Amino acid sequence: MPTAGAIQALQQQRLLLQLEYQTEKEAYRQQTETIGIGRKVKRGDAWWPLRIGKSYYNSLNQLALEVHRTKDTDIEHNFEFGRPVVFFSSESRTSSNSRSSRDSCETTIRYFRFTGVVSYVDGDRMVVTLPDNAQIIDLQGADNVGIQLSFDETSYRLMMEALDRAIRGKGRLGYLRDLFHSKSQKPETFTFQPMHFPYLNATQEQAVNEVLRAKDVAIVHGPPGTGKTTTLVEAIRETLMRENQVLVCAQSNMAVDWISEKLVDRGINVLRIGNPTRVNDKMLSFTYERRFEAHPDYPQLWALRKAIRELRSHRSRRATDGYHQKLESLKSRATELEIRINSELFGEARVIASTLVGSANRLLDGQKFGSLFIDEAAQALEAACWIPMRRVSRVILAGDHCQLPPTVKSIAAMKAGLGKTLMERIVETHPEAVTQLRIQYRMNDDIMRFSSDYFYHGQVESAPEVKFRGILDLDIPMEWIDTSEYAELSEDSEGEDLSFKEEFVGESYGRINKAEGLLTMHVLQQYFERIGKQRLLDERIDVGMISPYRAQVQYLRRLLMKSAYFKPFRRLISINTVDGFQGQERDIIVISMVRSNDEGQIGFLRDLRRMNVAITRARMKVIILGNRQTMTRHPFYRQLWQYCRNVRTT
Repeated sequence: MPTAGAIQALQQQRLLLQLEYQTEKEAYRQQTETIGIGRKVKRGDAWWPLRIGKSYYNSLNQLALEVHRTKDTDIEHNFEFGRPVVFFSSESRTSSNSRSSRDSCETTIRYFRFTGVVSYVDGDRMVVTLPDNAQIIDLQGADNVGIQLSFDETSYRLMMEALDRAIRGKGRLGYLRDLFHSKSQKPETFTFQPMHFPYLNATQEQAVNEVLRAKDVAIVHGPPGTGKTTTLVEAIRETLMRENQVLVCAQSNMAVDWISEKLVDRGINVLRIGNPTRVNDKMLSFTYERRFEAHPDYPQLWALRKAIRELRSHRSRRATDGYHQKLESLKSRATELEIRINSELFGEARVIASTLVGSANRLLDGQKFGSLFIDEAAQALEAACWIPMRRVSRVILAGDHCQLPPTVKSIAAMKAGLGKTLMERIVETHPEAVTQLRIQYRMNDDIMRFSSDYFYHGQVESAPEVKFRGILDLDIPMEWIDTSEYAELSEDSEGEDLSFKEEFVGESYGRINKAEGLLTMHVLQQYFERIGKQRLLDERIDVGMISPYRAQVQYLRRLLMKSAYFKPFRRLISINTVDGFQGQERDIIVISMVRSNDEGQIGFLRDLRRMNVAITRARMKVIILGNRQTMTRHPFYRQLWQYCRNVRTT
């Protein structure tokens, strides 16, 4: 009997998802109408102008077009596999203004009437798949062509369908739905003696055993640096001793790539549905598309598809019966070949890997799996997790709900609970299904201790080999430089007077603090001088510069490119938002907080999970730059400030 509570909860999720859909769609419409091309390019949501390259049919028989970015190549963009895109052309028109004798120049944007999908991006080159009826000739003949991200209808549609399926669900899907939303119903487990894995620590070993025992659900909670991926790979490997094939998903393409690469390194045959974010031979070698075209029967299939296209292009209005007969015969042979190739590829693979949305791919139609592993589950909306769940008997979630949450644009939907993930829900309803990893192998103990005490009840410990790791003798592993002690920085390199106050630069682009940016570069230079140029280069000591605001990230990147001092070290320094550093680590982390105002407003820095991610990227050194008077009105940042002072004095 389905529990009314579970169905109500999912119906509520669906309403909130609808609200989020409408909010995001309206925001996209407004941005398309009001934001200039330049702003879109700066935000990484558009490439303009483009050079249009060759068009061809890819191995999956999709019409593909190659495009190249010709300007602003230093800007980090948001294009990646699976994202919908639209093409546009811009025209400048000179119009006479009756109030003025001068002519004014107006730019008009014309959008092409078809939507493409990003197939893959490699540096400044992108391949986009298009519908067969797309007028590529119009595109190739247009001037000033650009491409921008489009509103993603497909993801919302798939999430809504998944929630509807779960609400109606019977059998295994209905059982899991009721279990996840009920405290009284307990997850079932197998009983067997624990297995030992000499290369795992005690909590990692326990986590793998709990995964193997779980009939319904298990959660691997991995705080920063605790080896969550290592544990998950081992759990998948052991599961494959008992099952022929498993499904592995994650919210982002990057997370799918990461887990897939680790599985391939362990000798497991992975079939990746979709293209990777990093286009290199190792990553491409386990993608479905590359494997498909490497199959010995593929040349024969390609020849059949070519014959079908040629036959269609030469079709006369008075097509004869012979034409239809020939076309159907070719199509039938091509379909038969395609089914045979797919059957072999899926038959050989032990792991099928895709994003949560990608698991709805038609290639997986009719496929069933014993186990579903969802990595970075704390970053995925609950609705997205239900997409692959119709195909499986049990679910293993891995992640950390104290790190980055899912992105929710609608404040109303967020307050009503859309941001609450399936992982958080199960942690609440079934704590017995959770194993927390407790030994971290990344950070100096002073860096780890604050995060452990504040977010993980002091339960995370440092492995002995990293406990005292550092770059300089008698260094302070974690320090906060208070920008409120700096009255003013007289001027920047362009002669602009600067004060340590934040500025607002356009809707959804965020805030900037130029004086703090300059001080950030100056502080890093001083620290580099203490280490010494030769040692930095020899030991490849790497740095992550993090700011919560994109405008500050762009400003820091410009300062880095202009600086003669940092020229030899540019390859060692990466600058990005907190989200851009998720899952990564660096020897040194420098954080520019940006916020500096008299009201103590800190905006979305109130989401403390972001700060947890930022701090815990560091192996040996964290330098925070921020206005203490603004930030410490919030109790978390007051505690952080006090902690940094205590580290300095001990």
